[in-house]
Amino acid sequence: MVKEIRDKNFQDEVLKSNDITVVDFWAPWCGPCKMLGPIIDEISQELKSKAKFVKINVDENPIVSDQYRIASIPTVLVFKGGKIVENLVGFRPKQAIKMAIERNF
Repeated sequence: MVKEIRDKNFQDEVLKSNDITVVDFWAPWCGPCKMLGPIIDEISQELKSKAKFVKINVDENPIVSDQYRIASIPTVLVFKGGKIVENLVGFRPKQAIKMAIERNF
């Protein structure tokens, strides 16, 4: 399950988490984001015991978006121990995203 988060709880949900956390930066008007959403949902079901999945709307959460210099969406950041270990910009096929997550287990 992919949880929607906001600027105010990003630190608790992502940076303070010891889990591998996958963050999907998106916007409702973004075509590639709409294509990527179901793929992230599928991966979250397949890897739910190994990683945490969240998404953040860049239009509604400018603080975190600016902090991580999100200039293009979709952007998927994979965090481990509060640090970025993978940065995937643009639409990617399911297997590429899954591999980027799995290599950090």
